[in-house]
Amino acid sequence: MVDVTDETFETEVVLRSAEVPVVVDLWAPWCGPCRTLGPLLEQAVAATDGAVALAKVNVDECRNVAASFQVQSIPAVYALRDGRVVDGFIGAQPESVVQEFVARLVAPPDPVDVLVAEAAAAGDRAGLEQALEARPDHPGAIAALATLLIAEGSPDEAIAILGRIPETAETRRLLAEARLAARQVTVAEDELEPLLDSLLARVRDDDSARQEFVDLLERLGPEDPRTAAYRKALAARLF
Repeated sequence: MVDVTDETFETEVVLRSAEVPVVVDLWAPWCGPCRTLGPLLEQAVAATDGAVALAKVNVDECRNVAASFQVQSIPAVYALRDGRVVDGFIGAQPESVVQEFVARLVAPPDPVDVLVAEAAAAGDRAGLEQALEARPDHPGAIAALATLLIAEGSPDEAIAILGRIPETAETRRLLAEARLAARQVTVAEDELEPLLDSLLARVRDDDSARQEFVDLLERLGPEDPRTAAYRKALAARLF
């Protein structure tokens, strides 16, 4: 079980649901039925021995997540697989209903998912390509193959294959890495800020500089405090 915030929802729920089904429990501390339902969900998910994950969302603290589910009453429970809602219910339910809901999510492993997991772990390009022949839009296979293509020096192929799936934080990062590799941009840590400052001076009139600037921020990631500062500076330059 994990407590999710607006900032961690994509990682802990959307991306995680590509690996196992994720049950999202939308609740609030003041909600009596939520306090009744919560332990039942926790027990049912725990009984799957990791085959299903549980994410708890306090709707008072996670306004963006609540809005994305168009929550009008709680408790509200949704199950996600591969980033999509596949099941759900509203309101407190008896233990038998909760157990059946979770049990429906536990299915035999998908052979394609197994192949992708094994091929990604082994860096097996042929295995990933075989998986994509069976399922051309498999997000895990595409991300893993794009990573291999970038490492092998084929960033243009990586960019093309990433176009098959919707944009996520992971695909944005990989696209940024691929574009930087295509431009042969390699930057030492002590050279990064001077380069960003140089690019920032040109972003208004130079599309290439603006793209490289944004890609470098994607590489830095949201956890790096420089990312927010430089994004703010970019907005000031452009607007």
